[in-house]
Amino acid sequence: MGTTNKYFMKPLNRFLAGALALSICALEFSANSAENVLTPAEKAAGWRLLFNGKDFSGWHNFKSDAVRPGWQVKDGTMAAVEPKNAGDLVTADKFTWFELQLDYNISSGGNSGIMFHVTDEGRSAWATGPEFQLEDNAAANDPIRCGWLYQLYQPPMDPKTGKCLDATKPAGEWNHIRLLISPEKCEHDINDVKYFEYVLGSEDFNNRVAKSKFAKMPLFAKSNTGAISLQGDHGQVAFQNIKIRLIETGK
Repeated sequence: MGTTNKYFMKPLNRFLAGALALSICALEFSANSAENVLTPAEKAAGWRLLFNGKDFSGWHNFKSDAVRPGWQVKDGTMAAVEPKNAGDLVTADKFTWFELQLDYNISSGGNSGIMFHVTDEGRSAWATGPEFQLEDNAAANDPIRCGWLYQLYQPPMDPKTGKCLDATKPAGEWNHIRLLISPEKCEHDINDVKYFEYVLGSEDFNNRVAKSKFAKMPLFAKSNTGAISLQGDHGQVAFQNIKIRLIETGK
């Protein structure tokens, strides 16, 4: 009986493993099939997709008409797979006041960012556009952590940990970002947790800029209209479900 069970179990195990693999693939396909699309409610609320999940329509590298090969559309994501040959992507369209939402998945030790109000006047995207920092908080070298407005604002202390608030999931997992940019307030959220607010051009904002490296950049945060940029030169990172809703104001 021992010999019979041994040879019976091998093909049975292979069958079960194959069935499990098919099941996992089916689940992944089911999950991915719902990505990079808008619900009827989102469409009615004025949301539009900035990434169709298939190609780089509406995007190009900063100060270029093309997309460098370090960026790829991979498994329904916009991914910086080779950071040394990727650079910063920018939208073809320009935006003033808006709410942006997206999901990102960053590599271990990875570093990226979302910049807004980026213009072609600066030598780099971050010379004009403030940056919502993205990084793997556990292993990245940059002390400015994920969700912070680079060198300007950071979340409050979390009494549970005694450290700055950190709502990120580990590298390799998907995180959700919400970035609100309006004349009344700007807000940074990660995984539905609010980090902080600020007002562009306010006395507090300008004082912080004056004490940062951006004080030497005369065009930094001076334009209220510009492209949205995704940073791709500091580590592997992937994006999906990139959507925007314009905010109408009297300003």
